[in-house]
Amino acid sequence: VLRTLSTSDDVEDRETEKGRLEEAYEKCDRDLDELIVQHYTELTTAIRTYQSITERITNSRNKIKQVKENLLSCKMLLHCKRDELRKLWIEGIEHKHVLNLLDEIENIKQVPQKLEQCMASKHYLNATDMLVSAVDSLEGPLLQVEGLSDLRLELHSKKMNMHLVLIDELHRHLYIKSTNRVGQRNKEKGRISSLVKDASPVPLMDVTNLSTPRKFLETSQFSTPGSSSMRETSLLEIKEDTELDPEENSTVFMGILIKGLAKLKKIPETVKAIQDRLEQELKQIVKRSTTQVADNGYQRGENLSQENQPR
Repeated sequence: VLRTLSTSDDVEDRETEKGRLEEAYEKCDRDLDELIVQHYTELTTAIRTYQSITERITNSRNKIKQVKENLLSCKMLLHCKRDELRKLWIEGIEHKHVLNLLDEIENIKQVPQKLEQCMASKHYLNATDMLVSAVDSLEGPLLQVEGLSDLRLELHSKKMNMHLVLIDELHRHLYIKSTNRVGQRNKEKGRISSLVKDASPVPLMDVTNLSTPRKFLETSQFSTPGSSSMRETSLLEIKEDTELDPEENSTVFMGILIKGLAKLKKIPETVKAIQDRLEQELKQIVKRSTTQVADNGYQRGENLSQENQPR
């Protein structure tokens, strides 16, 4: 309107243009009023719909704002809960570790009694495993427990002296147990010969088939590589049966003793002790064998003299 009026040259043109614009404005108003009358219902519905949409959008914005605030507060609470849960989790691990240590302490307190029982029943492998694991625990995770200092010293001293008992048992089976079998067979043959009234001399005893530790060593030493590996595997797989007599099988018992000495890391001391006592033990074997032969010969002489057959 301003541009149209400003381009006019004089007042009359302006008035003419103004009148024309006013007529056009009035016509537009009339047309608008007619359109409003014609579309009143649709217009009212559109306005109400627009108002409801505006209200819904406003409510949605307020709800979204409230949801954001709630999410932020939840996030803060979750951070607090996460720290609390992490603290509880760490405390749970600590309590579990403490319970395991207490159980281990209770088991270790029973080790001396169980150790005496195993030593009395000569189950040396179980005793060695029990003693080594107990000492490792006392000198490892339980090192800072002051209440176990006396028990630690006691078990450590027993571990230091354990190999002496095993070495004595090994010598007993190497030199005494193995030769006793020969003496027992000699006595049995002597008793049988004494019951026979024949004056023929007692036949010589065949000892070539006796299972002695020396022959066991030779068979494992000069066998083929495959069989020696099987021998080593069988030694590694030796297990102690607590329900059977440990000394029933002398060879297995000596394997158990050697395995126990290996767990105690006393194999060099064992080899040195065997070397040091070898001559003494062999002399004892000769002495015992001489005594047995002399006693057996004297008993046979007594039996023959009683039968009036002094031979």
